[in-house]
Amino acid sequence: MLGAEIPFPRPRREAWPELVEEPSPPGSGVEDSAGQGVAATATSSSSSSSVAQRWEEEARRGAAPLARDPPRGGEAAGGEEEPLLRGIFQIGKRSCDVVLSARQLRWSPIQPESRGGFPNRPKFLKVFVNPNSHKREATHVYYEQVAPLFKLADIKTDVTVTEYEGHALSVLKECELHTFDGVVCVGGDGSTSEIAHGLLLRAQIDAGRDTDYILSPVRAPLPLGIIPAGSTNVLAHTLHGINHAVTATLHIIMGHIQPVDICTFSSPSKLLRFGFSAMFGFGARTLALAEKHRWMPSNQRRDFAVIKTLASLKPEECELSFLPLKNSLQGSQEKVTKKKERFKKSDSKVQWHTIQGHFLNVSIMAIPCLCSMAPRGLAPNTRLNNGSMALIVVRNTSRSEFIKHLKRYASVKNQFNFPFVETYAVQEVKIQPRTKIGHDTEENVYLHATSAEVNYPWNIDGDLMEGASEVHVRVHPQLINLYGVSIDELDDSKAMCSCL
Repeated sequence: MLGAEIPFPRPRREAWPELVEEPSPPGSGVEDSAGQGVAATATSSSSSSSVAQRWEEEARRGAAPLARDPPRGGEAAGGEEEPLLRGIFQIGKRSCDVVLSARQLRWSPIQPESRGGFPNRPKFLKVFVNPNSHKREATHVYYEQVAPLFKLADIKTDVTVTEYEGHALSVLKECELHTFDGVVCVGGDGSTSEIAHGLLLRAQIDAGRDTDYILSPVRAPLPLGIIPAGSTNVLAHTLHGINHAVTATLHIIMGHIQPVDICTFSSPSKLLRFGFSAMFGFGARTLALAEKHRWMPSNQRRDFAVIKTLASLKPEECELSFLPLKNSLQGSQEKVTKKKERFKKSDSKVQWHTIQGHFLNVSIMAIPCLCSMAPRGLAPNTRLNNGSMALIVVRNTSRSEFIKHLKRYASVKNQFNFPFVETYAVQEVKIQPRTKIGHDTEENVYLHATSAEVNYPWNIDGDLMEGASEVHVRVHPQLINLYGVSIDELDDSKAMCSCL
């Protein structure tokens, strides 16, 4: 018997009501699907049958409401008494919502959901588990916390435990996706990004699109669920408001779906990948350094990479071109005029703007990117599906001022309220680094004069990617469905995650 009780005050034992069978009143229209049973209280009873047996009998005949006493004190609005206990119990072979009040025991059968009434509730899921995620906990998280809930919800699964980077992508290209209702990732942001990319790439292939150049991609065929089990879970925290596997699982079971914007990252000649967010400069260099020290524990590796990259902080000389939304100039009010003066319109029709200079970090984000280190989000002014990206530009400044900017992400203060930080809401961005000539001792590579020969590190959803000299980023509104709730529903959530 499965029970889920609400913690109402427990009544004294002598006040507990007893179940008394009463005949259904004539003309009550009682039938098996009547849907509710009520047992009136009695001061004494000589019945020898157990309460459970009587529940089963009442459930079989679908007992109609029997309480005919006039309302008494303590009744809730609408004529029903305040409940003392409430839970879900099995009566006979049916799950029922059972409510115990001071005078009555009421229950109503829980009707099974159907695809017609609940079209988003999955029945068969393709699950990918990254066993190497965060202290190798992903396998334990899935089989101990997630799989039992799927079984209780009568959801069938086909599980693939990934063995190498790109394994999930190769499976998604070949498997029979039409047999599934959704895809689930158990891992960190890197695993999730790979699977989202694979779903969208498969959609283009099935639609007969050229995957080297995609101007208007088709939507992903299935929703994606994210079970947090990695060292970073920005996507999971953004969708669920808390970095918790059970919460994420319940959103999947209930079929809570949100359409989400996603970006394409392309070189001049081909599509590089799909992704939700990206960093160029400090954020990418930090990840590249951390990836070289995978033997270290995740937290130590992250801290080491941040400290070492800060110690050798240096800007990237770039040209940024972007297509802004109308009235999208943001940031410090006193800097707006200066920003406008720096713009050079390259095409008056599409209103492309260009800025040049030395930048410590450039962030491009189609989602808010909530995490423990940035409770308000790395890009708090954007949403999951508002059709725009946040372009956050950090110009060259002193190390101490840059550190102040980074610390602001963890506070309630505005992290963008610095004279060297500029933010824009954009539809497209082109980033073209200026090529250096010579040997870069920090990166241990030789930079040639020909820009086409240089690859620069990019941090895309926590996954390291090497990009060409020019990368074109476009946002595509509501291109994929994710299991979760909207960011507006999370605004009042005080839950904190521990994903980083």
